[in-house]
Amino acid sequence: MSTDEQNREGLTRAELLQRAAAGSALLVSSGVLAACGGSSPSSSSSTQATTSSGAIKPGGTLRIGATGGGAKDTIDAHTATADTDIVRISSLYEPLAQPTADFKGVEMVLAESITPVNGNAGVWDIRVRQGVEFHNGKTLSADDVIFSLKRIINPKNPGTGAASIGYVNLGGLKKLDSRTVRVPLTIKNSAFLDDLAQYFNTIVPVGYDPKKPVGTAAFQYQSFTPGQQSVFTKFPHYWQTGLPKTDKLVIIDFTDDTARVNALLGGQIDLADTLPTGELGQIQSSSSFKLINNPSGSWQPFTMRIDQAPFNDVRVRQAFRLMVNRPQMVEQVLSGSGSVANDLYGRYDPAYLSSVAQRHQDLAQAKSLLKAAGHDGLTVELVTAPVFQGIPQAAQVFAQEAKGAGVTVNLRQVDSGTFYGPNYLKWTFAQDFWGPRRYLSQVAQGSLPNSPFNECHWAMGKDATSQKFLSLISQARAEVDQTKRTELLQEAQMLEYNEGGYIIQYFSNYIGAYSAKLAGVPAGVQATFLLAPAFKQMGFTA
Repeated sequence: MSTDEQNREGLTRAELLQRAAAGSALLVSSGVLAACGGSSPSSSSSTQATTSSGAIKPGGTLRIGATGGGAKDTIDAHTATADTDIVRISSLYEPLAQPTADFKGVEMVLAESITPVNGNAGVWDIRVRQGVEFHNGKTLSADDVIFSLKRIINPKNPGTGAASIGYVNLGGLKKLDSRTVRVPLTIKNSAFLDDLAQYFNTIVPVGYDPKKPVGTAAFQYQSFTPGQQSVFTKFPHYWQTGLPKTDKLVIIDFTDDTARVNALLGGQIDLADTLPTGELGQIQSSSSFKLINNPSGSWQPFTMRIDQAPFNDVRVRQAFRLMVNRPQMVEQVLSGSGSVANDLYGRYDPAYLSSVAQRHQDLAQAKSLLKAAGHDGLTVELVTAPVFQGIPQAAQVFAQEAKGAGVTVNLRQVDSGTFYGPNYLKWTFAQDFWGPRRYLSQVAQGSLPNSPFNECHWAMGKDATSQKFLSLISQARAEVDQTKRTELLQEAQMLEYNEGGYIIQYFSNYIGAYSAKLAGVPAGVQATFLLAPAFKQMGFTA
């Protein structure tokens, strides 16, 4: 899972349930009630802070070079998986709320407020902004919110967000007035705002037809050719005054990063996102371009299936985590553009377990654990694919490090279509990538029995650890007190830290580049789903 989720060409959108990368929204650091209001996105908000300066001359065409793309590209508001999909839907449609740039809170977008009713985390009221207009001239209303929620969670054709907000009681949705919807949940969930505030949970008008896409965003649809490009034009009635800055937005698909960098250097595009560090040499040496190289919560784990040998023995999982030289991984794979991780995700969550001891490479202890587990001289296959920057390189480094513990790692590199084909989520030992998320949102996507992407098969058994973990998550969801919820979540994280199936060796930086003539690029951006909504504020200084 966005940075943002790139193209899983081997699976249909329905099979993937549109894995949420890239990208899930977040727990609010100050607690449920304090987060339910929120300021509107504006030039002064955290999401809009800019690294580029200079007076913007209105008009012109903004050209974006996006990663991946192919025949399965979509412009449907609720079925984005590829990076190119995310760029498109974030330019045409808007969610009710979105994470702030620092991932420490949530800010309102189409919603004026999202609040629990009488402090009850099982019932919420959503009130939309007044006077927001869709591209077809219709005014945003409560009916559109109800329609969109039902479309996202439709069990016959679930959208990307079905995995994150599937606990909404659709039969109980109630329109209180033209702008307010009461939303009952099937479970109490203090993180409902966080789950709702994701880029794929956008609002569309009643009767929405993806063949004739209509949203509320700053750009409106003109044309779309899967695997090639999309063309959008300025929406003159956009609800944020003075935006967008440009008259046209063109999103161009690139399957090759070198070609994308060459297009930037040659002036064919103005901005390229999610670039590998190996492609930055010419850009860094030129004053005509600027870099985005920001710390992020993106992670690319090694995945061990805890229900299959040899990883069904916790000692083997612990040994494999001790084989990794994490600082070396950051330097060799990311060229230093990242930070050491500690086998735990959700680094920006207020409940992140930062106090637990940092794991370091310990080959002697790894050997001892393997011997005790009866796996001295172990040989395993690691399935890898170029699905995200640095993943095949990380596999190569890990294979070399494992030799020090007497483990032979046979690398099997496949293409992305094969990796995300019928065997996806079945690989015994593999890799993957996820975008920045808070803990409960990430758990919903990949660490519960009903999660669509439980690649480690964590907490799927009847054992005591699984049952304890599920109990802690259930209690944390229902708990509205921040301190008590933190205690529950940290206990759950400790279970994953000690017994889980992920090796999370680092958090990679979000890297991109753009023309020095382009202004309005946000500072601190950590994922495409945060960068793309800011296209509306970008423009040219000359």
